[in-house]
Amino acid sequence: MTFHPDLTHDRWRTLTLAEQLGNAGADVGRAIRAREGGNELRLASNLDRALAQLDLTLADPRWAGHRRREIARAREVVCDLLAGDNVYDSTPESVERWFMAYAVEARAGR
Repeated sequence: MTFHPDLTHDRWRTLTLAEQLGNAGADVGRAIRAREGGNELRLASNLDRALAQLDLTLADPRWAGHRRREIARAREVVCDLLAGDNVYDSTPESVERWFMAYAVEARAGR
């Protein structure tokens, strides 16, 4: 997997949920654009980073319960869209829209 050099559990846990999901969503968006451009190497690299960030978010004890289930489902949908058979019939637009709401919230919170 390709990680951001400064991506650690301790650093990740200083971010709000909106910041965590907004950051993961940025890499999901990059992966979607790489797939649309036919760049499998960039797709894999960005998807790996997005999944690593979602895994760190899932491991954050602050998001226990309902939040954790929602985050896990988002990870599942991303995998299904970008590496699976898209059994959920997701669209790149719907997935990016879900993450964008968190990115907007993170920016508003600053």
